[in-house]
Amino acid sequence: MAGVIAKVEPLTSARALRGPFDYALPGEMSALGVGSVVMVPFARRQILGVVVDLAERSELAPERLATPLRALEADVPPELVRLGLWVGEEYCSTPARGLALVLPPGTGTGATQRARPRTALMASISDAGREALAVPRVEGCHPSTPKREGSSLGVAQRRVLQALSSAPLTAAHACRAAGCSHDTLRRLAARGLISLEQVRLRRAPEAAGTGSGRAAGANLTPAQQAALARITAALDADDADRRLLLHGVTGSGKTEVYLRGVAETLARDRTAIVLVPEIALTPQMVTRFRERFGDQVAVLHSSLSLGERYDEWDRLRRGEAHVCVGPRSAIFAPLTRLGLIVVDEEHDHSYKQDGDPRYDARHVAERRAELAGAVLLAGSATPRPETWVRLERVEMPERVDGQRLPPVEIVGMAGVSGALHPRTRDVLEEVRERREKAIVLLNRRGWSNFLSCGGCGRVWGCPDCDVTLVLHRAARRMACHHCGHSEAIAAVCPDCGSMSLARHGTGTEKLEDELVSLVAPLPVFRLDSDTASQRDAVARILARFEQADAGVLVGTQMVAKGHDFPDVTLGVVLDADATLRFPDFRSEERTFALVAQLAGRSGRGPRGGRVVVQALEPSARALRLAAAHDSDSFLEGEIARRRALRYPPFGDLIRIVCLSEAAGPEAEAAAALRDLITLDHAQILGPAPLFRLQGRERSQLVVKAADRPAAVAAVRNAVERVAADRRRKGVAFAIDVDPQ
Repeated sequence: MAGVIAKVEPLTSARALRGPFDYALPGEMSALGVGSVVMVPFARRQILGVVVDLAERSELAPERLATPLRALEADVPPELVRLGLWVGEEYCSTPARGLALVLPPGTGTGATQRARPRTALMASISDAGREALAVPRVEGCHPSTPKREGSSLGVAQRRVLQALSSAPLTAAHACRAAGCSHDTLRRLAARGLISLEQVRLRRAPEAAGTGSGRAAGANLTPAQQAALARITAALDADDADRRLLLHGVTGSGKTEVYLRGVAETLARDRTAIVLVPEIALTPQMVTRFRERFGDQVAVLHSSLSLGERYDEWDRLRRGEAHVCVGPRSAIFAPLTRLGLIVVDEEHDHSYKQDGDPRYDARHVAERRAELAGAVLLAGSATPRPETWVRLERVEMPERVDGQRLPPVEIVGMAGVSGALHPRTRDVLEEVRERREKAIVLLNRRGWSNFLSCGGCGRVWGCPDCDVTLVLHRAARRMACHHCGHSEAIAAVCPDCGSMSLARHGTGTEKLEDELVSLVAPLPVFRLDSDTASQRDAVARILARFEQADAGVLVGTQMVAKGHDFPDVTLGVVLDADATLRFPDFRSEERTFALVAQLAGRSGRGPRGGRVVVQALEPSARALRLAAAHDSDSFLEGEIARRRALRYPPFGDLIRIVCLSEAAGPEAEAAAALRDLITLDHAQILGPAPLFRLQGRERSQLVVKAADRPAAVAAVRNAVERVAADRRRKGVAFAIDVDPQ
């Protein structure tokens, strides 16, 4: 009989495990299918697993097959099962870790807390109850006088009916409102005056966010109309390439095109996913989608409580919500009939996952769109070379309000003392005098970069990482930004006893203090990881800045992401070429994007705007082209360079990091991997040592290959062979396909 064998992938983190495993499905479980989550007996314990396939027969004898113990109410669409397995394979991870991405919140490898639906006993008044409530209470009636239903109500019963007359309440709320016990509710229910029903309650996320900044439903520009027409044509196409790049300058109205594209998708009875770099940094996007589509929109992100995430996930699975907005993990939303995937600010590196599996949500979005026959719409003013080469471009070269992009002035910091160039001070003072708004970006948080002793030269470093500790004056601590170690700020040097301690460099905390003095009495708002640690802190800070008549917003790259404040007249970037000093082939791309994106926050309103960029090397190519708002020329040169060097998109990179607590084993493991990885037309760089991180020594290899599937398979096989070697017992491995 067909479908009696379930092939189950157990949700265990063991890399060496080879599933799926066969389980017999008895009659009461015959309805289970691909995507069902089951509890199964496995190696003398009980473990969760996912049904990944069904079969008519097994290679094992029937008497050797175990049966699932029970099924959970947590099934996922079969297409997501295929996607999860693909992620596990594509990113050199395990099937279990790939499947964990598509399961309900609180399920999967490492889950310590299980999410369940929240229910409550709900009380509502019946028609008979309303009639009884309308009858006046009669005191001291003669016993022979016939009683009407309402006249026999007790004081507490009448209060209950009065509380329920405007809207149903939970039984607990009704009892509190009437000052009675649950017995009173049961007696009213027995008389048919109220109804009691166990109902599911939704734990809805708070709708925190700033205003949209633009009028909803405004008339489209010709460029927006053309972009929407191309998206609509892709939605209706059967076999055409549905991958589009919406290349629009900052302020060109890309969000309105997304909104109209989603509306067209919903009109075709299909669903949509809208990815944003970081949900907390794009409250305007969430607000605009909720304003346009109401309760059809579900929001998924890690800042929600487990219950909120589960309820939003379940609304999507049950078809109560048809649009999912969220950061990278939202690409795994359990939507069916998927018609459109939007990747906003597709250049942003936060779409790359840090932990295993180290997936890139942009690549996963492309795969999911392909599997679902959906349109992929990536949008950016500063797209990546990979996207520029591979996707059809739809151009929006002008701002919706007709304003020109702001002029950008680059000032050199050679010979300048202090964090601010004299020219920067002048323009900030003009903002103060005119009572305008400015955004200042310094991509380094804290007060100072490090502390040193003037007597003996000691520099305070992290005991677990080979990096210096950063000073945070407000917290009175020095902290490691890699592992979180912190300690009190030293008053004297423990090595020589000197009190001559120097603080070097400037972070956002120190810059805020300087700006408070410079632009007083205008308020200064700081947005970085330190001020944004509490839930909804980002939305509150941005809302305060938006509502202020004038002021300065200072922060890390958070201040450059997707914000639409029409009254900002000045943008400032400090230490703009710092990224260029890192040995990374993407350094120019990141520098260009950071400057261009911050420049785009200025001059969106009738007052216009301008930008000042501070740099040690003001003639750097990435800065010059960003100042000219010339992404075409930048990408042309960047693509030529990458083609010559066979970097993405003309080759693929895989990074393997070996880690051990003691020095030596990690380097030996990396050398063994190099010997095992054999690939045609590939280059293997390393092994090379990395700085110690979180108490572990590290060594890395980088594989640069032309054949991606062959490289992924070769790396996976080599790592599994070395990991299985008992001599490498103390070595851990981290594999990063498409490292950022």
